[in-house]
Amino acid sequence: EALAKAGFVEKQNLIVEWRTLGQRADMALEFATELVKLLPDAMVAGGDPAIRALEKASSKIPIVGITEDMVSAGFVNTLAKPGGNTTGVSVFASALDLKRQDLLMEAIPKIRRIAALADSSATPPQQAKALQAAARQRNIDMAIHWITRSEDIVAAIDNAKKAHADAINVLASPFLFGNRGEIIKLTTALRLPTIYQYPEVAEEGGLIGYGPRLIDLYRGPMAQQLIAILRGAKAADVPAVRPDKFELAINLQTAKAIGLELPEKFASRADKLIR
Repeated sequence: EALAKAGFVEKQNLIVEWRTLGQRADMALEFATELVKLLPDAMVAGGDPAIRALEKASSKIPIVGITEDMVSAGFVNTLAKPGGNTTGVSVFASALDLKRQDLLMEAIPKIRRIAALADSSATPPQQAKALQAAARQRNIDMAIHWITRSEDIVAAIDNAKKAHADAINVLASPFLFGNRGEIIKLTTALRLPTIYQYPEVAEEGGLIGYGPRLIDLYRGPMAQQLIAILRGAKAADVPAVRPDKFELAINLQTAKAIGLELPEKFASRADKLIR
């Protein structure tokens, strides 16, 4: 939609070729190679594996990516001056993991145990320890359940329930975001309050979502970066950016389904209540 407003209309003067990884990160390089052979004017990717695969497949075709941290992942030199063939958006979602932990404590005032689902490829051990230390300061136990593959999710959530977790914090991860449907289904069935990294997940049935609105990043800064490149700019000269707006979304239908009565003060803070 944003491209069309700028004059790039699909099936008129714009051709879009899609490849969807989903949970198949092992297919990233194969898909990237297929796309590069089509000689596109630009490529768009979400998450480290997809961006890295495109960079490996081509060092010349411009790439617009969205991932946790474009700088620390080595995709750009700095946000202001990317320097290579990649630019995009750093969502810094993991920086909000602690904020989401605090929101769970606010949503459930009598909380005593928190479980966290952590992607071993996205959450550094020191970050997990920092979250546990922050919980201990408030006399709350926190257990980290490490996820390395989709098959680990069911066992992790079951183990959290058996350990009497009062709530779950799904730590920032493209992989866990891709598995959000399964996580929503399991946590709702077990009546476990759960918070996610994007507000859209609450709209899909998750209890709480907090972070930048993902769709706004695509139709906002990412679209503008792509438009600049399609008009002739080099990715090296198109600044990468970070979100400046964060939303709290709460699904009251899910709260009712799991038997959770949220404090009025907490619910009143929401940018969006799903009724």
